Amino acid sequence: MASRIPPLLDTYLHLPPETSLVLLSGVLGSSTNWLVLRYLYSLLSTPSNSVVAREDDEKGIDSSSIEEASVVFISFLRDYAFWKEGAGKLGLDLDVLTRKGKFIFVDGLSRLFFPSPNPTLGHYSSDNVGKKALSVASLQHLRKELEDAVAQVQRSAPKQRTVLIADQLDLLLAASENDISSQALRDTLLSIREKVHSSIVTLSADEPLLSSQTTSLEKAHAAFAISLAHDAHLVISLRMLDTGTARDVSGVIRVTPSGGYNGIDRIVEERELLYFVAGDGGVRIFERGQ
Repeated sequence: MASRIPPLLDTYLHLPPETSLVLLSGVLGSSTNWLVLRYLYSLLSTPSNSVVAREDDEKGIDSSSIEEASVVFISFLRDYAFWKEGAGKLGLDLDVLTRKGKFIFVDGLSRLFFPSPNPTLGHYSSDNVGKKALSVASLQHLRKELEDAVAQVQRSAPKQRTVLIADQLDLLLAASENDISSQALRDTLLSIREKVHSSIVTLSADEPLLSSQTTSLEKAHAAFAISLAHDAHLVISLRMLDTGTARDVSGVIRVTPSGGYNGIDRIVEERELLYFVAGDGGVRIFERGQ
């Protein structure tokens, strides 16, 4: 079975603080998929598997009192089958979690450009309760689907803290043909963030999207990425090695916390590490020189 959470990542994969935003950025060749999967595992596995519980046990605190998390997960580049397979390698069964009401998946890709105007195509069949799909690239539709999903999971698990994970939300800027502005997308995200405990957002940070800013899409993408970086309590960015590729190193992971993320009992330091994603999905995190 693939390694679940490498020790050097433990500190960063706790349940994020209330109202916080965690921003995960990646580039072509350094995808955030493996990191999102480990956030899912950390949030949805039982408390006894969490770092918080182990620390509390050492302090003599009853870990059974720790509130568990539920997740509303929307992905714009990968379908449910992809995430289900990846989570399964970590020992996490998304189907079971969906039936328990702890996990709802919103497909932002498969039916986004479906040719039929039938609004019912925005949803899965009744046999797939706990799964939804966007059918229109509009902020109104996005807000409605996510608010419905949040309300549904909060009804099913009212005592659990709900976390929103939005994978590649920036795709909407390209899919909307300039109908969606970066500010409007940010405002929509903010309105949804107000209804959940915390949020985790991934986006692309490739240099052409952030540096050149010659086209309207590049300008919108850069504005959205920079605004989220300012809003975020924690930014985790992935990139390729500056020297190119290596057989035993997949890339560099950089952690940049803001003052809002550091609590009284949890200090997160800025640091840069190397990571390696194995063929079986396992991940190793290590410092330079190891």
